[in-house]
Amino acid sequence: MDLFLWVKALHVISVIAWMAGMLYLPRLFVYHVDAEPGSVQSETFKVMERRLLKAIINPAMIAAWVFGLWMAWELAAWHDGWFHAKFALVLIMSGVHGHLSRCVKTFARDENTRTARYYRILNEVPTVLMIGIVIFVIVKPF
Repeated sequence: MDLFLWVKALHVISVIAWMAGMLYLPRLFVYHVDAEPGSVQSETFKVMERRLLKAIINPAMIAAWVFGLWMAWELAAWHDGWFHAKFALVLIMSGVHGHLSRCVKTFARDENTRTARYYRILNEVPTVLMIGIVIFVIVKPF
């Protein structure tokens, strides 16, 4: 069996899991904003957010990076323009991931000052980045 195909499959699986979490976490924040700090509902959101981040989003991002870099090395993609564009968007996505991680910690301390509207807008950022990444990988426009 071709190892590259297994790595590619694992990369796609990792990216799907990463994106699922990146799309769901800000939605949890939208609802968490309306929960009274210290309430049962707020404490439930804290548990959901922490588990989503630690059990799904973080491991999926690490796996996506490991398998993606392995494939880039094997394909010598470092020289291709499409790869540079994709890599830039993945770096931005990783930055959004970091921001969401900080938001989880802020909610855990009951220190959130952002509105539900902020999190609704933030919820769209991973989608836009994902669209760009997929176009660069599939179409390879340059």
